[in-house]
Amino acid sequence: MIDDLRALAIFAKVAEAGSFSAASRALRLSTSVVSHHVKGLETRHGVSLFHRSTRALSLTGDGERLLASANRMVAAAEEGLDAIADVSGGPTGALRLTAPAFLVGSPQEAAVWRFARRHPNVAVTLHGNDKQVNLVAEGYDMAIRLGLMSNSSLRSRKIGTFERTLVAAPSYLETIKKPVTPEDLAHCNFVLMDMLPEKFLLKRGAEEITVQPEQSRVVVNSVGGARSAVLAGLGIQKLPLSEIEEDLAAGRLVKVLPDWTLPTFNIYAVWPASSRRSSLVRLLLEFILEED
Repeated sequence: MIDDLRALAIFAKVAEAGSFSAASRALRLSTSVVSHHVKGLETRHGVSLFHRSTRALSLTGDGERLLASANRMVAAAEEGLDAIADVSGGPTGALRLTAPAFLVGSPQEAAVWRFARRHPNVAVTLHGNDKQVNLVAEGYDMAIRLGLMSNSSLRSRKIGTFERTLVAAPSYLETIKKPVTPEDLAHCNFVLMDMLPEKFLLKRGAEEITVQPEQSRVVVNSVGGARSAVLAGLGIQKLPLSEIEEDLAAGRLVKVLPDWTLPTFNIYAVWPASSRRSSLVRLLLEFILEED
């Protein structure tokens, strides 16, 4: 029975993550160990739980029927552990989080560390990555993300805002006819970020203009990389104000079209609806919002 209970929990994670390798990362086990437990469960009960192929992993009919019970078992175990934590006077467990790298030093990151200090029995891992990751496949319990949330199986909650400013280095602006209207941006080089849409909105009072950059020879995958390329005089980009305040004050960067503004972006906490650590995620969210 003990072997079946352990294997059921692993089976549920494989079904959630969509592959044995993704489940192994989430569980911090080797892929061979994960496969061994699922295969053992299948052998002991004479069933096949997954259709296996080189391209995809999908549940069989038996797998679908078993998954509902496996999920209830894991949820009941989590609820029981939460109850013990409440009685013992504090939460326990581990949280694996991801956030944009440029949010290092932000109020949201600081709140995470204060949460960890307040709850010494909770282990916290925080990875900074400007590229969005698959939370389930990569084994993350929660992400901090920016901008509008698309429809998905993820839950989200707004936890803050941040401002962006269109900037360039003086050395770049000296090489072109300085833009004075949004239409002039069509003749400017942009430093693009491959994780963000190129098109953006500019506002001035009641006026709104959508800008589609037409020229670029530099593409990066992080805010830090974009700032570095803009400082090098390679083009224009909209960057978080928190990242470039010192550059603006020192004159290393200047605002482009300063009479126009960019919409404020929201900061969201995002987590899988089926998270096994939903109680810890909720506790962290409430803490961040209380600290705001």
